[in-house]
Amino acid sequence: MPANSRSYAIIGAGALGGFYGARLQRAGLDVHFLLHTDYPHVRLHGLKIESKEGDFILPRVNACGRAEDVPPCDVVLVALKTTQNHLLSSLIPPILKPDSVVLIIQNGLGMEDAVARIVGPGRVMGGLSFLCSNKVGPGHIRHLDYGAVAFAEYSPESKPRGITDRMRAIGADFERAGLDVQLIDDLILARWKKLVWNIPYNGLSVVLNAMTDELMMNPATRELVVQLMGEVVAGAAAVGRTIPDSFIEKMLTDTDKMPPYRTSMKIDYEKHRPMEVEAIFGNPVRAAKAAGKELPKVEMLYRQLKFLDERNQG
Repeated sequence: MPANSRSYAIIGAGALGGFYGARLQRAGLDVHFLLHTDYPHVRLHGLKIESKEGDFILPRVNACGRAEDVPPCDVVLVALKTTQNHLLSSLIPPILKPDSVVLIIQNGLGMEDAVARIVGPGRVMGGLSFLCSNKVGPGHIRHLDYGAVAFAEYSPESKPRGITDRMRAIGADFERAGLDVQLIDDLILARWKKLVWNIPYNGLSVVLNAMTDELMMNPATRELVVQLMGEVVAGAAAVGRTIPDSFIEKMLTDTDKMPPYRTSMKIDYEKHRPMEVEAIFGNPVRAAKAAGKELPKVEMLYRQLKFLDERNQG
């Protein structure tokens, strides 16, 4: 299918979905945004992107407030927080064409299994975003750093699927939008590697009320970050995925270079929104335990976050 005829539906046009969707539209792709609270504002005023790579405004976008109003699209990009995934069984089906693919760009582990039960395993891809971005107002997104995205095919047997033609086609669209793209053959390995960063920084930022730079500058918390990363690497090994020690060093170096960052989980906690505790912490702890490996520090962080989340939600 020619790139200029491929259509995208963005479910969840926040810091992640709004940024990627806006970049795809600016590159000439046919993009439709399914919104909730931001719908009235975006319908009237469009999207505003502040970015280290150049600010821009899309004064008119295809904004919809109901899934039934979104036309069937070739690619359905799910960028909701995983705490909203219970809505997907009603949001995705109206948007599907017979050959649509559902691309899930979320943090955590195990999300593809649930979506595969809705649409079938052959229509699911997993995506990973390496993006420092915040939504600072209705339809207003501030991009601070990074922005790369990675894609992989889903396998119900958790096996590497290789690089497929549809991965290449979607990757070409994102490259056309000026984004760095990585096509990967093993979704499970990629998700565990992303958890090497997400588990320590998201979790500790909430429990210790700290920005990423504070966690890195203090010797005690920096060592705790390293220990948590090591447990995630051990969890990956338990499920048959090898992450080299050099990857931990790369994550530390990359975070040292980042501007001070308030993680998405810290923002959710401060705004009294549900945190993605199960997808980012609970699911990896359970997967490792099922493979015979305990992750004691990660599990302690998981239990602390569950307590804070439940108290924060009243």
